[in-house]
Amino acid sequence: MSLVVIGSVAFDALETPFGKTDKIIGGAATYISLSASYSVKPVKLVAVVGDDFPQSDILLLEEHGADTEGLQIKQGEKSFFWSGKYSNDLNSRETLVTELNVLADFDPIIPDSYQDCKYLMLGNLAPQVQRLVIQRLVNRPKLIVMDTMNFWMDVALDELKTTIEMVDVLSINDEEARQLSGQHSLVKAAKIIMAMGPKTLIIKKGEHGALLFCKNKVFFAPALPLEEVFDPTGAGDTFAGGFIGYLAATDDISFENMKRAVVHGSAMASFCVEKFGTERLLNLTQEEIEAREQQFADLVAVVPATAVQNA
Repeated sequence: MSLVVIGSVAFDALETPFGKTDKIIGGAATYISLSASYSVKPVKLVAVVGDDFPQSDILLLEEHGADTEGLQIKQGEKSFFWSGKYSNDLNSRETLVTELNVLADFDPIIPDSYQDCKYLMLGNLAPQVQRLVIQRLVNRPKLIVMDTMNFWMDVALDELKTTIEMVDVLSINDEEARQLSGQHSLVKAAKIIMAMGPKTLIIKKGEHGALLFCKNKVFFAPALPLEEVFDPTGAGDTFAGGFIGYLAATDDISFENMKRAVVHGSAMASFCVEKFGTERLLNLTQEEIEAREQQFADLVAVVPATAVQNA
């Protein structure tokens, strides 16, 4: 089913306790698209870069299932650039450089060939830009998933709330859920946030897994204990891409299928952190993905104690 992804396609420069990189391809839409492409093709991309963005990186996206008709290339301008350094435990990071460049006045253009969109993934961008994409689609998609961050809660809360009202699924981390709701309890936070508009809420907890809320139903997917984590950059976007890619491929937005989509997204994110940047996402096999999903399933496969006692 037709999937449209909006977000940043950018340059990152990363430093972790395990090494550092020069400028490499990054951005929310990049990670989302690569992850989703293992479930559904093409992934129709809406983003903007400068003329400094290599044609080889655009070809890389296309070779991995991205339709780049909606990728604007601004002549005489530079692409978005972010540089960050992670702490020794990888749980926090320091932003060293942020250069918005073409992203500062991004005006998303939706090609006519994207108007059949049934699934829409709004990667982290200014909420008014996310809203423009929804408004510029002739027909409302079957499912709209939105990611955002605490920065927009700090500087554009009213705009953010207006956009949140228009989406079906909101994906944020636990810190952002607490800030947006004003509640420490994630269960209470979920009720408040879903009252803002989204029918479904995903709260990502990093190395501690992810929670899925829908009405009175809750599902928890653990994170997979990994021997080595090199770089957490893009893990949340990779999760989101896996989640919506699976839903688009199966064309089933029931709570039960969303549970499977959360596990699939978690599996994809677990690959992402094993190498720097997008490297690990470029050459996965279906066998690897299925084996990783089985590892997640095995983590929570248990017969309740009372059932054993009563047997």
